Amino acid sequence: MTKHLRRLLAGFTLFLTEFAVTLLLGTAGVVAFLALSREVFDQDAATFDAAAFQWTQALLGPQRQQWVEAITFLASRNFVTVVGLALVAWLLLVRRRHWYSLLVPVVALGSITLNLVLKQIYHRPRPLLPLTSASGLSFPSGHAMISASFYGLLIYFAWSRLRHRPLLRYVVVAVLAGLIILIGLTRVYLRVHYATDVLAGIAAGLAWLIIAIPLLQQLEKRVSVRFRKDPQLAEKQPQ
Repeated sequence: MTKHLRRLLAGFTLFLTEFAVTLLLGTAGVVAFLALSREVFDQDAATFDAAAFQWTQALLGPQRQQWVEAITFLASRNFVTVVGLALVAWLLLVRRRHWYSLLVPVVALGSITLNLVLKQIYHRPRPLLPLTSASGLSFPSGHAMISASFYGLLIYFAWSRLRHRPLLRYVVVAVLAGLIILIGLTRVYLRVHYATDVLAGIAAGLAWLIIAIPLLQQLEKRVSVRFRKDPQLAEKQPQ
């Protein structure tokens, strides 16, 4: 087997693996959200949510509200907006990654919009006796959904761009994945969301992310083909 053929085979195998993982995660996210949405008003879910309040208090510890609120702020709309704009500017002006910069607002704004729509559909009130102020409806958790999609997008960037630095790649992915989980736990700890809200938010955020990335990749390919066919358009395209 020639070296060229081995490279082609390795590339094809990697493509199939990534496609299978993407399809599996996307399907799992949709199925998990639908399952949670059916059980959200069930008595068993209420029992699970009540136990989760006690469990997160025991896990994160009492009298930790200050640092818990600091962690939960990392998925607030204000924080994600500022970081997202800074990331877009860096991708556009420094890295010249135009399509990566398009992913950031599409994923972030799409996640926020979808979350607002889902909240209106399910119209679940928030838990009683929250430890901090929170407004709006409860299901699915906006912080959990935004963190799963936004920090999930950063995981995608790290996984795509750090192929030749495997140790850093896995460290960044592990830290960001841990942050998504930790933000979800803080929402339950603060009693501003039920655990089922958080799980559904993470599932919906990941599902949206996995749908958005391949759609934009297809758009990128179509536009690239168009520019290759029309050199005049390519000359007008900013580098």
